Amino acid sequence: MAQDRLARVVDSLVPVVRIKGAPESRHRIDERMKHFRVPGVSVAVVDDGKVVWARGYGVVERSKSAPITAKTLFQAASIGKPVAATATLRLAEQGKLSIDEDVNRYLRSWKVPDSELTAIEKVTLRRLLSHTAGTNVHGLRGYLSTDPLPTVPQILDGERPANTPPVRVTVVPGSKLSYSGGGTTIAQLVLTDVTGESFPELMKQLVLDPAGMHESTFDQPLPPSVAARASSAHDASGVPLPGRFHVYPEMAAAGLWSTPSDLLAWAMAIADARAGRSSRVLTQASAQAMLTPQMGPAGLGPFLRGEGAAFRFGHPGWDEGFHSELVYFPELGKGAAVMVNGVSGRPMVREILYAIASEYAWPGFAPDTIEPVVVDARTREAVVGIYGATVDRTAIDARVRREDDRVYIESNKLGLSSLVIFVSKASFVVQDSGDEFSFTLGADGTVDAMDWGGIVLVRQKPSAAGRATMNR
Repeated sequence: MAQDRLARVVDSLVPVVRIKGAPESRHRIDERMKHFRVPGVSVAVVDDGKVVWARGYGVVERSKSAPITAKTLFQAASIGKPVAATATLRLAEQGKLSIDEDVNRYLRSWKVPDSELTAIEKVTLRRLLSHTAGTNVHGLRGYLSTDPLPTVPQILDGERPANTPPVRVTVVPGSKLSYSGGGTTIAQLVLTDVTGESFPELMKQLVLDPAGMHESTFDQPLPPSVAARASSAHDASGVPLPGRFHVYPEMAAAGLWSTPSDLLAWAMAIADARAGRSSRVLTQASAQAMLTPQMGPAGLGPFLRGEGAAFRFGHPGWDEGFHSELVYFPELGKGAAVMVNGVSGRPMVREILYAIASEYAWPGFAPDTIEPVVVDARTREAVVGIYGATVDRTAIDARVRREDDRVYIESNKLGLSSLVIFVSKASFVVQDSGDEFSFTLGADGTVDAMDWGGIVLVRQKPSAAGRATMNR
């Protein structure tokens, strides 16, 4: 029975967007791995509160024969944020800190700089865990294995060899939800300053071992013995990154190495604690607090969606060359985790999750349906060009091109070239990924910029466009 259900999932992945009035195309997992240039995939599924299957597909590294197995390690990236939040709540249970105190009370090796904003409200762990502390630095770039690695205080001050800007309070703490890997890095420093322990050892003691995450580690860089069972990261062309993968000293925000089964072990431990069935990881009160919305969809670590039986928690992950996502329905004992080792594999993670949702009857978890609109040739031509932005010292670019009546987009964040579907005269959805771009058509018939989920990509001048590169 489990084998039949597994086969139905991997032989019939569900597209990330449904197009109204069009037949739905489904694909086998090997077809999508080839399409997205992803060498390896790992998947685990929970039903009725237990792992019912866990499988690997493809290889650890392109052009090599070592297969992905259920125990192959992947960088879980930001999924480590709620796992690290678990340790924070455990220390709060032990009376070693309070999540509602000014973090400068606990910080020893660095302090949040005072400002007009922190004079109004303070940075607290509750706000850091829920991305409401007003801190900047959304994402993190990681470092090559040959790069000198900065200390956490150097990262927080943006001092060399750190490759991200200083982490600072940019809006009044508690006033806005704004995702911040930089803020999570402050929380990491609080934990090590309070306990005097290394972060990987602290996480092993407080969370990984109690949750049964025996394959997982926050070690950065990986010890050679562990690196031997880790997957390699791959760029948009499917080529392994130099040194196999990046190193993330921002361990709480991006440094977890794990497997889908281990991620689900954490999720089931949190669900058990919330229901009062177990306190091996958190008390019931702490788990309930973690899974209570603080602002918008943010809990204390995880993101939350749905109500009643459809309530779920989880988190996506995105490190250079890796994508992953964890979803868990605590009321139903259903969930899954998917991990891939390619830059372009983010849509594929969702395709697999939607196929699992369809097979295992997850409520309220399905792709959006979009309704295409017909736009004139002037609009199709107006969006053609090269656009760019710099976010946290990371270049983001997008090349839009037209082939006859069709428009395609390629980006260093999206990966491969994908068909776009206009959903209004001022916006389109990328068919492969579901990402939406909006734009304004000027009176002169040009588009100067496009908004991509809050990132404004500005049209590059021809001289700059000639130098633009599509891959980092």
